[in-house]
Amino acid sequence: MTCPFRGALLYLRKRRYERLSSPARWTEAGDTVSPMGQKQSMCPINGCLHYKSLHLRTFDEPRMTAETAPSSTVAPPGGEAGSKYQYYDPEYARMEAWLDEHPDFVQDYFLRKATRQVVDTWLVSHATPTSANTSSCIVPPAADLSSPSHQANPAHSSASSLPASTAPSSRAGSGATTPVRKISAHEFERGGLLKPIVNTIDGTPTFLSVSPTGDCPATCTSTGGPVGAGGTPLYPGPGRPQRRSRHELRHLDEKELIFELVKDICNELDVRSLCHKILQNVSMLLNADRGSLFLVQGDKGSCDDNSRGTSNNLRSNNQKSSNSTGCRLNNTMVGNPRSRRNSLSSPCSGNSTRPRYLVSKLFDVCSRSTLQEMEKKEEIKIPWGMGIVGYVAESGEPVNIPDAYKDDRFNHDIDARTGYKTRTLLCMPIKDFNGDVIGVAQVINKQTDMCFTSNDEKVFSSYLQFCGIGLRNAQLYEKSQLEVRRNQVLLDLARMIFEEQSTIEHMVFRILTHTQSLIQCQRVQVLLVHKASKGSFSRVFDFEANDLNGEENDARTSPFESRFPINIGITGYVATTGETVNIPNAYEDERFDPSVDEGSCFRHKTILCMAIKNSSGQIIGVIQLINKFDDLQFTKNDENFVEAFAIFCGMGIHNTHMYEKAVIAMAKQSVTLEVLSYHASASLDDAQRLRSLRVSSSQHFQLYDFKFDDIHMDDVDTLKACIRMFLDLDFIERFHIDYEVLCRWLLSVKKNYRNVTYHNWRHAFNVAQMMFSIITATQWWKIFGEIECLALVIACLCHDLDHRGTNNSFQIKASSPLAQLYSTSTMEHHHFDQCIMILNSQGNQILANVSPDEYSRIIKVLEDAILSTDLAVYFRKRGAFFNLVRTASYNWMRDDHRELLRGMTMTVCDLAAITKPWEVEKRVAELVSSEFFEQGDIERQELKITPIDIMNREKEDQLPLMQVGFIDSICLPIYESFAVLSDKLEPLVEGVRQNKQHWLEIASAQNHNSQMEEGGEH
Repeated sequence: MTCPFRGALLYLRKRRYERLSSPARWTEAGDTVSPMGQKQSMCPINGCLHYKSLHLRTFDEPRMTAETAPSSTVAPPGGEAGSKYQYYDPEYARMEAWLDEHPDFVQDYFLRKATRQVVDTWLVSHATPTSANTSSCIVPPAADLSSPSHQANPAHSSASSLPASTAPSSRAGSGATTPVRKISAHEFERGGLLKPIVNTIDGTPTFLSVSPTGDCPATCTSTGGPVGAGGTPLYPGPGRPQRRSRHELRHLDEKELIFELVKDICNELDVRSLCHKILQNVSMLLNADRGSLFLVQGDKGSCDDNSRGTSNNLRSNNQKSSNSTGCRLNNTMVGNPRSRRNSLSSPCSGNSTRPRYLVSKLFDVCSRSTLQEMEKKEEIKIPWGMGIVGYVAESGEPVNIPDAYKDDRFNHDIDARTGYKTRTLLCMPIKDFNGDVIGVAQVINKQTDMCFTSNDEKVFSSYLQFCGIGLRNAQLYEKSQLEVRRNQVLLDLARMIFEEQSTIEHMVFRILTHTQSLIQCQRVQVLLVHKASKGSFSRVFDFEANDLNGEENDARTSPFESRFPINIGITGYVATTGETVNIPNAYEDERFDPSVDEGSCFRHKTILCMAIKNSSGQIIGVIQLINKFDDLQFTKNDENFVEAFAIFCGMGIHNTHMYEKAVIAMAKQSVTLEVLSYHASASLDDAQRLRSLRVSSSQHFQLYDFKFDDIHMDDVDTLKACIRMFLDLDFIERFHIDYEVLCRWLLSVKKNYRNVTYHNWRHAFNVAQMMFSIITATQWWKIFGEIECLALVIACLCHDLDHRGTNNSFQIKASSPLAQLYSTSTMEHHHFDQCIMILNSQGNQILANVSPDEYSRIIKVLEDAILSTDLAVYFRKRGAFFNLVRTASYNWMRDDHRELLRGMTMTVCDLAAITKPWEVEKRVAELVSSEFFEQGDIERQELKITPIDIMNREKEDQLPLMQVGFIDSICLPIYESFAVLSDKLEPLVEGVRQNKQHWLEIASAQNHNSQMEEGGEH
């Protein structure tokens, strides 16, 4: 026998080859026919092809296998099928059957071989309508979409067979997180101007509709008529046509009368109002004294057999019951509808569908009855198939009883209570356009003391045909309005949840109060699942209906915790399985623990328990509702509401958890920064010692000299020289800087430089000295002003704080935490953050006495200056700067021109070692290359990559030529431009040129020596 794996692979490849290789043929209509016999049309937007009639197997259509495929309809692969459907030969059918029976193999093959294009095609074909007039361009699916896993049984689909941990990840990685358009906003334009989605009630935004009158429900106007989505009446014009009076109608013949009565109901979309009109019109047509109308509710085919058997037994035993309200049921009476609830649902226990029954929308309507009077009566429920009404609904046949007291199904007790004698009855089904019974209408007592005739039955039946269509339309409209209302409620609940997510207590309290208000039950509990054990709970919040009664409870913002005992059997079951539990009687469920009611006045009756999941589908909690009001059971609608609400609850709780974690993380970070700043700050004793020292003049330190060299200075001298800069620039006096605070700040800055080879405190000090000498020699302090000068000096001293001896490229290659924090100018951002941390540390706040505006300006200039030391920023900005200098179009009064000058000045000072005498330049170059080589060694050993030449220790002999290239490409252009701006800076350019010549000489000597060595070897 052929290996099924090999056969399946061959089958899939052959199918793909046929789709790709077989040519499409054109029809006379301009369409094409695909190799699989499907018509295509050209998309006017993207020029791709639509499949017009892709056949998908329906629920009732059997799956095509080798045994079920008719031989007469088998078409060759890739050929045209002359029959209605396209079938495969038996070999292909066997392959497909094998694939259907081995979903694990199909999934594994798909995960290993499917391309991104195939995944996107699958998503589009499953998310976009495939009708011929759609504007989306749908490519043919790569697999048969009519397999049972897609349609017949969703519960056993391949997605549900995946482990819980696998399904979300595979979905997230398949591109499903990208939005797939279900409907565009433009499609709503066809309905005209719609009402606003968001309204305001008492100053609070809400998604709920605002009634035009404030008293009338959202689905009616002040005149009682239905309204559209925008709150406007459905009937345009100055007013609705007035119906004729009963006197006028009586003078019409039968056809005209029916026509007028049909017109009277054709535009009525309110179900109760429509039923009232139907009954009054029917009574007029048949000259009956009064009538009643019952509507079918429940799911078709749910429990018809059981109900039919029950109703037959009841009819045969002539069982009758009385209505406590005295309402007339001339068949079978049902008292309190809640008392019949168990009998109605018992035949369907364990079934999710609702049993069918009839509800009296209007009962005993006469010609003088008003709709308002009829609405005050309680609804009456009749089990399916019971009594005259139940029989008519079940059989679909009319019943005409000439003498009610002679029919066994009639209940005599009602006449005895009301004093009204029922003589004749005519009961007839109301059917929709599909022939399904949607209600039953009955009329009582023909006013001429005669029986209802066969002609009355015909007239009744004719009119009810129109009534059935109108009633179905009104029900559909009512459902649509309820759906709109339900969506508005859910949107409002979602808004409420996401309005404030500060603490889990506030979030859960909102969930509890709104759930109790929505479902109307005695108790609500939210139980948060313990991460370590799904069957246990870390926190339990509860809410009772009377918790908000009284002034004290009105001010509550957090729920009670662990007040009531937990029925762990039910909540634990939901927490572990994720299934919804709806229990009509708690004491009849084996999972319920009766001991939770012991010692209390509370008794569990009905329970609705549902899982709360986060966006990843993980169960994070359980919501439990206990005892619906009025002894009602929790319905399927309640389940749907809670299920939809639980989705928002899950996201809200998850987001609140994340927010709380973020708050805790920020608090930890604050504590860490506090600890770091304490240890990073210099001690007060060191600051006082520095303060007591005598500070020499700038001439003594040679701070004005462009050839300044710190080789003979110790660290204390460098600190005193920095103080001298602040004194000479008058920063201490102008910005009211405390002298001791300045000393401590300088010591802290020095302390926060690491002991690396080059980018250390000495480099920062030299950069600050060059800035001091430039702004004093050129008098540019007049251009920058005191605030910008202070920011520039601080930036020079702090521009390499906490440098690790590695550059930005290394941080990105190593995926360091710094690179994750900052995607560009990684180290420069870190230097600025360290600078701000020291400036804000206790005892180091040299900017404490500046105004808020001055502080903001200093920080802004400080940040720009430090970030400008990144050569990538220099390369990005230097073109504009060179152009300003070359054309002499600069205006230092403009902020953008002055910002360019500050940034270029920072670069000039940062590279200033290249301008120093040769001895200084050579010493600094050796330090820089040594640090670069150390980084190259780390890249080679730890990152397993080959470093670039300038950091490659194996290419150390190329250093002179690399230095020449560095001078030509980076240094000379900027220094030459600065010499143009001020002739005071000409010595800097001259120093660069001299050092370039020295490097050229060294490179020439090395080249000569290498040639001599090569010649000696030969």
